[in-house]
Amino acid sequence: MASMEDVAKRAGVSIATVSRVLNNNGKVNDATRARILKAIKELKYQPSRVAKRLRSKSVSGNLIGVLIPDIQNPFYVDVLEGIEEVAYNNNYALIMCNFSQDEKKEKLYLEILQSEGIDGIIAAPASEDDIQLKRMVKDGLPVVCVDRGLSNTDVDVVLVNNEDSAFNAVDFLAKQGYKRIAIISGLTTIPSTTYRDKGYVKALEHNGLPVLDELIKHGDSKLPSGVQLCEELLNLPEPPDAIFTGNNLITLGALETIHKRKLTIPDDVAIVGFDDMYWASSLNPPLTAVRQPAREIGKRAGELLIQRINEPERSSIQMILNAELMKRSSA
Repeated sequence: MASMEDVAKRAGVSIATVSRVLNNNGKVNDATRARILKAIKELKYQPSRVAKRLRSKSVSGNLIGVLIPDIQNPFYVDVLEGIEEVAYNNNYALIMCNFSQDEKKEKLYLEILQSEGIDGIIAAPASEDDIQLKRMVKDGLPVVCVDRGLSNTDVDVVLVNNEDSAFNAVDFLAKQGYKRIAIISGLTTIPSTTYRDKGYVKALEHNGLPVLDELIKHGDSKLPSGVQLCEELLNLPEPPDAIFTGNNLITLGALETIHKRKLTIPDDVAIVGFDDMYWASSLNPPLTAVRQPAREIGKRAGELLIQRINEPERSSIQMILNAELMKRSSA
């Protein structure tokens, strides 16, 4: 890659003059400016945004990266809001990257965040075995994980007890008298999916109900998979009388299918979702759902990251927040 010094040599000027053109700072005559811009184009020179940011008087240089798997998921929007509040109050700015559960895209964004000279990163990793993120932790970059952690890695984590929360939701369905309780779950590579699946199985066993493979569906944690997998469940010779959905996008997909079939909730089929939504009580009927304190998760993650930046040698913390089952009329 060409350097500023290369540009200066090509244009026959000093590095300081190139800098003045790049930063539009100070007087440079038109002929010299044109020569410098021509050299930049010929050499395909790209100014270092990190250096530019650190030189700027208007920005302190404090920058936090945030890596989330799905910006369409309202849960992560609320988490991001909590992070931003803490970051702003501590004079940090954010760079947010959405990798859409795509590991190649996640890898690219992690590389970009590192190239931007971030002070730390808050991430919901693609999997527990996220090699690149583990390497960043090992190299000393301050990292906090949200919603899911990293296996065999000493790292700060903020999440809810997914297994217990799923158990409580399915146990509630069983206590209401439902016998064929299905689950539409997310990607099996995501730790939170695994724990919610475990909670589902434990609740069925606790209530003496069979664990049937035909009632267990896994998709990609997005709305279309909720639509498709709910169709598959309702097409069974003996369809479920209740469905537990693994996140709010899956819930929306399942509701779309149920309403398309003109089924009545909860008489024809009950539904309980993981992740409450601010408009869940406005649905007809209002949705029973597990409420995660998403904004609080973001705030705690932001606080832990700033602590980690200031105290890099402190012991790591796994912070588990409480989720609450919001009992409404869909079950």
